[in-house]
This record gives sequence, structure tokens and C-alpha cells, in this order.
Amino acid sequence: MEYHEAADFLFDLRRFRPKPGTESTARLLAHLEDPHDDVDFVQIAGSNGKGSTARMLERTLREAGYSVGLYTSPHLEDLRERVRVDGRKIPRAAVCEYVDAAREYITARGADGDSPTFFETMTAMALWQFGREDVDIAVLEVGIGGKYDATSVVDPVASAVTSVTLEHTGILGDTVEEIARDKAHVAPADAPLVTGVTGSPLEAIREVAGDVVTVGPEPDENDGDDEGSRPDVRVTYGGRTNHTEAAVSIDADDWDLETRIPLLGAHQAENAGIAATLARQVGDVSGTDLERGLRSAHWPGRFEVLDTEPLVVLDGAHNPGACEGLAETLGTYDYDDLHLVFGAMHDKDHREMAAALPTPDIVTATEPSLDRAEDAAVLADVFADAGAGTVRTEPAVPDALATALADAESGDCVLVTGSLFAVAEARSRWTRTDVSKRVRDRSDARDALEAANVAAGDVERLDGDAVHRVVRTALRDRQATVLKEELLRVGGECALSGLERDDEAVDAVLMGTLAQFEALVGALENRSRPHGLADVARELRATLEIDAGSGVEPGAEAETGADGGDEKSDAAAAVTDSSETDRRTDPARTPGWTTEGSSGPDYPWADRTAVMGILNVTPDSFHDGGEYDALEDAVTRAEAMIEADVDVIDIGGESTRPGAEPVSVAEELDRVVPVIERIADLDALISVDTRRAAVADAALEAGADIINDVSGLEDPEMRFVAADHDAGLVVMHSIDAPVVPDRDIEYDDVVADVIDQLSERILLAEKAGLDRSQIIVDPGIGFGKSAVENFELLDRIDEFHALGCPVLFGHSHKSMFERVGRESGDRLEATVAASALAADRGADLIRVHDVAENVAAVRTALAARDPERFDWEP
Repeated sequence: MEYHEAADFLFDLRRFRPKPGTESTARLLAHLEDPHDDVDFVQIAGSNGKGSTARMLERTLREAGYSVGLYTSPHLEDLRERVRVDGRKIPRAAVCEYVDAAREYITARGADGDSPTFFETMTAMALWQFGREDVDIAVLEVGIGGKYDATSVVDPVASAVTSVTLEHTGILGDTVEEIARDKAHVAPADAPLVTGVTGSPLEAIREVAGDVVTVGPEPDENDGDDEGSRPDVRVTYGGRTNHTEAAVSIDADDWDLETRIPLLGAHQAENAGIAATLARQVGDVSGTDLERGLRSAHWPGRFEVLDTEPLVVLDGAHNPGACEGLAETLGTYDYDDLHLVFGAMHDKDHREMAAALPTPDIVTATEPSLDRAEDAAVLADVFADAGAGTVRTEPAVPDALATALADAESGDCVLVTGSLFAVAEARSRWTRTDVSKRVRDRSDARDALEAANVAAGDVERLDGDAVHRVVRTALRDRQATVLKEELLRVGGECALSGLERDDEAVDAVLMGTLAQFEALVGALENRSRPHGLADVARELRATLEIDAGSGVEPGAEAETGADGGDEKSDAAAAVTDSSETDRRTDPARTPGWTTEGSSGPDYPWADRTAVMGILNVTPDSFHDGGEYDALEDAVTRAEAMIEADVDVIDIGGESTRPGAEPVSVAEELDRVVPVIERIADLDALISVDTRRAAVADAALEAGADIINDVSGLEDPEMRFVAADHDAGLVVMHSIDAPVVPDRDIEYDDVVADVIDQLSERILLAEKAGLDRSQIIVDPGIGFGKSAVENFELLDRIDEFHALGCPVLFGHSHKSMFERVGRESGDRLEATVAASALAADRGADLIRVHDVAENVAAVRTALAARDPERFDWEP
């Protein structure tokens, strides 16, 4: 079964209306042999805040070392976001396996008029996945209510009700008290329910749940609150500490903590208190686990600050209560004009939402790509009546955002809100990755098409057309359809995923000659109705390095026309990877990882592959442990690297080899700082290889230029340390650091999956204040990947430039070379060969132990690319 077939099957279940009760979900799980029976579950219900709370709890438990499943809804861009294990989305292969196991049963029930609904089937898939992955704890966000929700098929070990407001009154009841009673049925049998609810809804919850733990702010004595209203767990929202974090303190009778959270607003402090209380109920968590876990609980689209000049905020507020909280938080920022981009579903109270928001100076009403979206003209009338300054409409969310950004001055605020669906489409401006595929032959072409879930017949029909320029991207269905029409018109080809739905991103493989892509970009930029494709044109210009003003005039046919002529065969010979070849060999077209506007150094990989030398000052690193842990030996080694023309010296004070024992911060500092101080004046950049922000900060103070974080920003302070020092930052894809032996990770496509996971890490660094030119991505060779996967990463290293960052390849003497017959201690030649291949395929930086040999390999690869340009005569 192909993924698009499995996803279509699931989405098609939306035609069945929700029905109360857990019996349907229970029967489906019984058909699957109750795979969830050995998992401990936590249920989180509430009118608002349940998703944020679930994420905070999940991240905190992971920080404490537990394997944790997370089930939330809705998703922003990808169905698989709803089901995660240890932060990773459920693989496409697992979705196919689940549907294959459940489809016959579901179809038979449908024939009897009793099919499980979409949400029931997705809930069963989550429980099935958590069981097969043998997680320690799974956190479930309740859908609607509590008593009759599909998630209530489990017997939770802990539960919470975050808040109660009037919602879904036709299902849950006409009063907040009735709704509270319904939600209270998630209460566990052997632990008190945790809640942030107050007043009469709290009394209603107690009627059902009995014992509860209340969480909330300290009562205001001036309001006459009595001691009986004092919450069991008191939370204090300390306000913003920077543009993207806030201070929170939590105080119970026998424990307390202070931390920062990346979810802004006083209501999020209460959610943090609920999550911390639940974590203590279900796990053995320390104060440090709570502090770091809560601070690392990023939740896209929930008061997410993407930029500061202008201030750009995305928030999925979709009801009046959420809009009130949004307005309160936004009021803590200083800005001039408010540019509001608003898109909502038709069943929401738009007038009350508009009344709750601050009055905007300019409103752009728009429509997410769903049938349920309210007409933009209707929303425009609402805001005109509410007193907004200028009101206009744009049919597509990306166009509405682009218009708002173009109009905004640096001191203004651009706010996107109204629904998570609008936020998802807006957020793609920062998260979409257009991957330039290196297509050498029909086999490569088939791989590119099949990876995008193109139907088998179309793969056979189109594989010959793909041997030239190929770009894979993901768009909304409406955008994908228009893009396909435009590319076909200029003589190119476009294959779309078999999954074509309004609320799901559609994979698209674009195929054409460079001339056809130039014509396409021109046509997109000159459309009278952009349909959100102006951003796509901009990304294509960057991905394929199409100069502004180049190519065919809009409306003209590309030279090849629809039949392609002879140019396809010429292109086939020329394109190993057009974008990387041009970037490496034509200085005029080098995007260059420049640091304009930065106080940091000019990086040597701006126009060539640079070499980073490894200097481990440890007794136990896997290749050179114990050789340079004495200060003078380390300095001598660094000087030898300089003689061998190294570009960067990477100093590490803690081994990440499999089974390595962590060292204390103090010991790591004692190892690395003296070395950095001694070699800071040498003619090379200095990098510190660490996963601890405290070590990175001290190393930068001592003279280092770059942080090499093997944990991929697991320390929540790391990104801010890099931004405060205006330093370079290597962000590695890492499952575990140190490496956990025998950890088996399931990838659908190791390159695409690693790119997907790195994209959010990069965005975190960017939101802290770093430019993408300062962020170096490392696919993490050997960290949670098999030898086969490591070699595939090497072969396709160029695809990581889709992230818009320089790319590092770190392979030196690693176990992947056992696959070519090289045992430990005998991997120099294999390392050198891989360095040459990585340089040829577009790596910006290679990280190696043996500098002289690898410098020679890299220079040879570059000279083969362009002997006129690259010349290192002695």
C-alpha cells in the first residue's frame, strides 16, 4: 500500500459524523488485539490549553529519560504530526501498516452503517503505534469533552482538565457546569484529577472526579478571596524575559521551581503548572527535568514569534476566549501599527473574536484552503464593523501574509490568527523546504517520484522527463494545481502526490529544463491572482539560483516547448546537481554563507568546502581519546593542523561515542577552556564541540567562534548563547548524545526525515536571533542511523541545502566504513574518499581527524570541478 492511499482512506472517514461513546474505538482496538494494554496513559481535556499542556508534559517526561508517545489534534501540515514517539512523527510506513491491518474491518463496519469515524480511527492508530513502540508513557489530548471522547477508551494513570468555556454545546451541554462534568470523566481511578478550573465549574468537576489538585495564580487578597480558594499549586507569570520566552514560577507545599517557557501568556503559566504536577504524578522527575522540559516545550503556532523587525506573530486562536488571551499577551509588546491577517472557520463567533482582539490598523481577511473556511468578504465586513482602519481581502493565506509583510514597517506588528489552519499555511513561508534533486538517470528519477507518493503509472510515464532539473516541494492543493498548470504551459512536467486534499500539504515533483523553470518563475511572479505562489517563485529562484530578470519573458514558451526537443539529452549529461555545481564554480552566483550585519568572522565555506579538524581533549573519545588531553599536546596538535591548512579547529571535552559516560560541566570546562585560550590567536576559526550552554558560553568568552552542538539544541539556552555572542552554530541531527548502542530508528527516507526534523531546530535558532548563514546543519552521521543510511546521507548531502544553511559532513573513522571492509583503526583511506565525495556533492564543511590527507582530498575534488578557479600551488 502506498502512503497516499493509506492517508486517503483515513481522510475519507471524515464523511462519518461523530457519535458519542467509546465502543467503536474499543471494537477497533480489539480487532487489532488491544496493542495498547501495556501502556500507561495520561489524558488531558479542556476547552483551551490542552494541546500546549500535553506538549509540556511530554517534553518534561522525555527530559527525565522516559520514552513518550504524544497524540494531539489537529495537525498543521502533515497528518503524521498527530502521532509522535519521542518527538518523531509516525513513519509513513507505519501508517500504511496500520491501515492495511484495519481497513478490512473498518470497511465491513461501514457496510453495516457503523464505521469508526476519522478521529476514532486516528486515536486507535496512535494507541497501536504507542504499543508497538513500547513507550513508557503516552500523553493523549482529548478531542471533545471527556466522557464520550474516543481517547477515553483508555484507563489513564493521570488526567487533567485545563479550562472550561462554552463550546460544542450541542454535544456537551448548555452551561459551563454541564461541560465541566463531561470533561471530568477523564479522571483517573487512583490519582487526583489536576485542573486549572475555578468557580462553579470546579465544583461540578468535583462532583464527578472527587479528589482534585487545583492549579492557578495566588489569590489576590484585595479581591477578598478566602484561604479556601487558594490553589494547591500556585503559579506566577513573570512576564517576558526576551521576545520569545517568559518567566514562570510554580510553588506547591512540598516542591517549587522557577524556569522559562517558550509559550507566552499568563494562561500558559497555568498550563505549565498543570504539566509539572502531572509529571510528578506519573514519573520520577527532578527539578532540573522540570525546568529544562518546560523550557524546551515548543509548540508551533501558539503565540509563535517568527521575527522582530517587524514583529511577526502566529497564533492559532480560534474562539473568543483564546483571542482574549492572545490580545493580553500581544499587549506586552511595543509596536506601531498592527497588520492583522485573519482566516477562520465558518462555525466560529467571528464578531466576538474581533471584539476580543486589539483593533488593527490594517486587516487582510483571507481563506485557508478548506471548505469549512469562512468567506474572506464576510470576515472583512466583521472587522469593518468592529472599527478596523483599512480592511481588504486576499483569497490565499500566503498572499495575505506577503501583502502584510510588504506593507509593514520595521516597528510594526504582523499578526496571523483566526485558526490553526490559517497559521499552518502562513508558517510554510518559514518551514517549506524545496529540495533540489540530483537526477543522474531513470533510476534516480523513479526514486524522486516514488518518494513523493506519485502513482505507479505516473512514475513509469514521467521518469524519462525527470532527467534534467527536478525540485520536490509541498504545497496546498489549490496552489499545487495552479503550479502544475503553469509548468505544463511552459513545457515542463509536474507530478502531484496521489493525496490531494484541501487541508493537507500535497507533495509535488517539478521537472523541467532551467529555461522552463525560468519561464515558470516569471509567470508566477506576474500572475494577477497569485494563489499564494509568490513565495513559491521566490523559493524556486533561490533553490535553482535563477537570477532576477533572467529567462523567458512571462507568457512566452520556453525554448524546448512541450515536446522538449533535443535539450533533454543535453541537460541529462549536465545535471548531477545543477544548483550545487553553479554555486561551487561560479563566484558570481554563489549565494555565499556571508555574515553581513554580523560581528562574527567571515566563514571560509562561503565559496568552497572548508575543513574542520577534530581536537578531542578527552581520555575516552573513540578514535583519538587520550592522545591530546594534556594541554601542551593539544596545543601542538592544533599547530600541526594549522600547518596542514585547516580552516576550523573543533575542540571537544566530552566523548559522544557509544556508551560514553557524561562528564560534569566543571570537568568539561577544565578540559576545553585552557586549550581555547592558548590557541585563540592561531590562523583558524575555533569551534567548541559541546551540548551544554554553560560550556559554550565560557568557550566563546575564551575566544571560540563557533558552537558545535551534537545534541541539536537539547539545552534550551544554547540558541540564545549563540545569538548573544553572534557566533556560528552547528545544529546536528541527533537521536541520542552520547550515542545509545543498538537504538533502532525507523525512517521512511532518511534524508527527507532528517531534513524535516532539522527544519524545526533551525527555526528555533533563527527565532533566537541567528541568521541562517550562521547556522550550519549536520545530518549526524552515526547518530541513530545504520551504515546504509549513513552512505545514503553522503550520496545525497546536497539536498540539505534546501534548509538554506551551510552543510557539515562528519564521517571521520566512523563505523559506517565497516560496510566497505574497514575495521576500527583502519579507516583513514575510506574517510579520505568520503571527504572527496562529500566535497564533490556540495558539502560546505567536512569534519575530520586527519587534516592533511583530507585537505588534499577536498582540494582535489574542488579542482576537478573548476581547475581554473581552484589553485593551491605550493
